[in-house]
Amino acid sequence: MTDPASAGAPAERRTLWIVLMLNVGIALAFLIAGISGDSSALLANGLDNLSDAAVYALSLIALSRGAKWKTRAAAVSGVMLLIFAGGIMLDVGRRYLQGSEPIGITMMAMSAVAAVVNFICLKLLQRLREPDVNLRAATTFSFNDFISNGGILIAGLLVWWLGSNWPDLLVGLLTAAIAVKGGVEILRDAREEARRDREAKE
Repeated sequence: MTDPASAGAPAERRTLWIVLMLNVGIALAFLIAGISGDSSALLANGLDNLSDAAVYALSLIALSRGAKWKTRAAAVSGVMLLIFAGGIMLDVGRRYLQGSEPIGITMMAMSAVAAVVNFICLKLLQRLREPDVNLRAATTFSFNDFISNGGILIAGLLVWWLGSNWPDLLVGLLTAAIAVKGGVEILRDAREEARRDREAKE
């Protein structure tokens, strides 16, 4: 008899490859726009999508491994999110002290493009049936990204309207807060999955 988990593996692998490539592409676009547009929010989301891509790569490796591997990969995902959040906070602090001149139009344009990409990723992941702990972590990442894009759009509008950098810095901090929340949730889910796996073996 075919294992349901292995039967769904091709669809999961295909979905992860698609979201991996989309995240690499949007991460590079965010980083380029963040540097040229002097925006903490854009750089934060570029690093976020880059860390997402690394996690999707881990998820692809974990698909062909056992439950313990999947749980460990999810835990690494959670830790990466927390590290990423710390990096954002440092960048926001640096820009607050040294000053910055973000470009509102660039922020709004990038947020619109990224929102479409992240919405596609989220819908692809949500179509998977009975996702494991790793795929649930991937879905959390895409949802966080989609929410962050809305924040960048609003911040870009305020930066353009007010001629101030504080909306950009605020969204950078909010992106870090969302990352912390997502990282904690992923680690909690991974711990719960590991506990269930131990109980099933006893």
